[in-house]
Amino acid sequence: MSFVLRAAHPGDLEAIYAMAKSTGGGFTNLPPDRPALKAKLERAIAAFTRQEELVADDLFLFVLEDVASGRLRGTCQIFSKVGSTWPFYSYRISALTQYSKALDRTVRAEMLTLSTDLDGASEVGGLYLYPQERSSGIGALLARSRYLFMKTHRPRFAGMTIAELRGCQDQAGHSPFWDGVAGRFFGMSFREADDFNAIHGNQFIADLMPKHPIYTALLPDSALAAMGVPHASGRAAMRMLEKEGFAFSHYIDIFDGGPTMTIATDQIATIQQARTDTLIAIGRPEQPKPSIVAAGQLADFRACYGDLAATAGGVMLDEVAAAQLGVSPGDAVSHVPR
Repeated sequence: MSFVLRAAHPGDLEAIYAMAKSTGGGFTNLPPDRPALKAKLERAIAAFTRQEELVADDLFLFVLEDVASGRLRGTCQIFSKVGSTWPFYSYRISALTQYSKALDRTVRAEMLTLSTDLDGASEVGGLYLYPQERSSGIGALLARSRYLFMKTHRPRFAGMTIAELRGCQDQAGHSPFWDGVAGRFFGMSFREADDFNAIHGNQFIADLMPKHPIYTALLPDSALAAMGVPHASGRAAMRMLEKEGFAFSHYIDIFDGGPTMTIATDQIATIQQARTDTLIAIGRPEQPKPSIVAAGQLADFRACYGDLAATAGGVMLDEVAAAQLGVSPGDAVSHVPR
């Protein structure tokens, strides 16, 4: 099967809603709520049509389409600048070392501090792929195509990029971290709080969350064990992020304790390795290089797998990929090795 990543449009609402319902919960950026998803699509359309080449409060929403059937099999998002509408809250894991002369003892205490340190960063998130597609290798296409978009629209993104991973949950959908920390202050379940945040934003956190550091020694073991640990379904995503150069930087999600990964945007491996060349010829290269290939700007952006080879003055691309991208000789294509 062949797949192409493209910008989402209003007609994708029902398919995206179906994906949101199948996530099992905990995907703040993909709530199973039609009005919220419709608002996301409207915001994305505004971002894809904005002409100013600068960082703004944009959301770029993409879908992965099975070309043969026309069905959508995955989705992902890029936020140009988090913390614009309301603060981007995280817990920062820090430590305080103290010494008692009388006891001749040094004690190192770990703390969780409510933080907005990551305000202003770009964020990659909202990545979801139907389970039956996850063994086909297209997860990398879905994830890495975002970085090609960032590369070809670099002025629209910040100097730092982050990625939040969903935290641990039990089979009933409960979050040990929420139950042991924030849930004690809000009087609502993890699912209720996460759904509210996905639809209405997180200002209620600022209103009700204690501002003083929380000593982790006071937390139950179940909450401690969940800090900075991704959901079982997110481990592959974490490995892909690490392969791009993202690293856990001691920030965790305030709801489920999932890890927040960070990197300087220009250090993302795909962005560093990507090249833009002129398409010289369409055909089957003799010595093809399997690649992720992208073309088009903003709402016309498309990306797919393709076989590519260097040629005099540019590159040659196989016929299938060229058709999926809608490119002809003379067009610019961006590419990165698979």
